[in-house]
Amino acid sequence: MKKTTLILLSIFIIGFSACKKNKVPEGINFKQEMRDFVQSISAYAKNINQNFIIIPQNGTELSTKDGTETGAPETTYLNAIDGQGQEDLFYGYDSDDRATSSDDTNYLKNFLDTEKNSGVQVMVTDYCSTHSKMDDAYAKNNANGYISFSAPERNLNVIPDYPSEPYNVNSNDISTLSDAKNFLYLINTENYSAKQDFINAIVQTDYDLVLIDLFFNDNDALTQDDITALKTKHNGGKRLVICYMSIGEAEDYRYYWQSDWNHNKPEWLDKENPNWKGNYKVWYWEKDWQDIIYGTDNSYLKKILDAGFDGVYLDIIDAFEYYEQ
Repeated sequence: MKKTTLILLSIFIIGFSACKKNKVPEGINFKQEMRDFVQSISAYAKNINQNFIIIPQNGTELSTKDGTETGAPETTYLNAIDGQGQEDLFYGYDSDDRATSSDDTNYLKNFLDTEKNSGVQVMVTDYCSTHSKMDDAYAKNNANGYISFSAPERNLNVIPDYPSEPYNVNSNDISTLSDAKNFLYLINTENYSAKQDFINAIVQTDYDLVLIDLFFNDNDALTQDDITALKTKHNGGKRLVICYMSIGEAEDYRYYWQSDWNHNKPEWLDKENPNWKGNYKVWYWEKDWQDIIYGTDNSYLKKILDAGFDGVYLDIIDAFEYYEQ
């Protein structure tokens, strides 16, 4: 964890302090447990579909053996992933539409470049709405060899009307992550009254990759036909459709949530995140939680595979930071 974020982390931890985290067993290497989790997810998915794309978001410290900027690449982990998502690289780290400090940007870039040099495609989401800042974010990411999305809303609930077409727009057929020149991050469907309206809105765009949720309004799962429709850009080129899935927190609006957990929680279900109501920290290394995520026909990942997505975007990878404190 970089020094410049210690204050932010302290505030985050204080938010949890009223209800301290469940007592965690001793001797756990939290970074390695998350690496192992991601690697197992990758192995399971690629055994079913060898071209399935694995993209963790944040938690870039996992890319080096010792979790430091100058550490040697953690090749087993890097070989298991195809992309690396990173939020706030140039804009949004401290607040939306505000430039991220050069110290924080450089810290993150050291890890991201380790991944890029290992063949991992870097995908950056910057949170900015001023047009000149959106342009600046796109240009800086492009200069670094990253693809990016300038998100005007932190809730990721809109298709931006600026720029009028995706950065580096093209009509190419996109079959691998390295083919993509841009992407759309749209996991919140609250602005759409019907699933078909949501699908139609995306179909009218020319993004090379779209990153969405498996469910419309949390409970209506997208079908194979829905995903197939989304795989063609408006200009006729083919694109990738990637599914969001949180593996470092449990969400009480997901299909897997059991009503009795509100009063009789399993041991691995930890405290609620004070910044995101309904999201709960989990002991992500525990088998019962991992069984929900992957490995069986009823698992979350299997539902994503069965729907025909091209890959999965794994969130709350940086959950190890919470347990390391």
